[in-house]
Amino acid sequence: MHRKLVLTEDLVARVERKVPQDHLPPDTGRVPMTGTDYAEAISGIVAQHGQGPIWVFAYGSLLWNPGFDYEEHRTATLRGWHRAFCMQMNRFRGSPEQPGLMLGLNRGGSCKGEVYRIGEASVATELDKLLRREIPYHRLTSAWRWVIVDIAGKRRKALTFYAGMQRDRFYVDLPIHAQAHMLARAVGFGGSGAAYLHYTVMKLAELGIHDTYLWELQHRVAAEIRQLSGE
Repeated sequence: MHRKLVLTEDLVARVERKVPQDHLPPDTGRVPMTGTDYAEAISGIVAQHGQGPIWVFAYGSLLWNPGFDYEEHRTATLRGWHRAFCMQMNRFRGSPEQPGLMLGLNRGGSCKGEVYRIGEASVATELDKLLRREIPYHRLTSAWRWVIVDIAGKRRKALTFYAGMQRDRFYVDLPIHAQAHMLARAVGFGGSGAAYLHYTVMKLAELGIHDTYLWELQHRVAAEIRQLSGE
């Protein structure tokens, strides 16, 4: 069944604006990771994984902007978890004045996405790229975990990020109308929440994956933007 995306590029463009990074107030809770920190994290991931190729499960922005090299990608299903805009962002795609939201994984249901297989000879190099993209601060060193995904009927261990983050200080549990309100307005130096949602739903559609929650959310965000535009 063909579904037409309502949150169009035109609507997303109405939200976008340039937001300078240097105006942000300091946040003592954001202690940057160092090269040594990343090396230790990579060693821990490899030690926990053991032998064999490392697969990475992507369900959000990693689908359309992975930021690392891989040798194979496959559609996969993660059971027991579902997508949720549950991580509040006061930077990047949001601001202290108008926070945004980022996708994470909450318990329950299931989630379809893609898995990427990292070449065994380049594990350290590609994991370094991946961790620098996903874990910029010390407080997020526990933001990765191993999950079991289904790839064409075969169970595989995969690395994923921001699953079960209820203890993080930026975790939020908001009704869908509140999520839409924030995503239609939030912009940071990394772009808008509307664009984040748009790219994710577009990529899922390209992969033939339908997420009922995200589909409803993009309808709601589109309606919010139109209302803000006076339509």
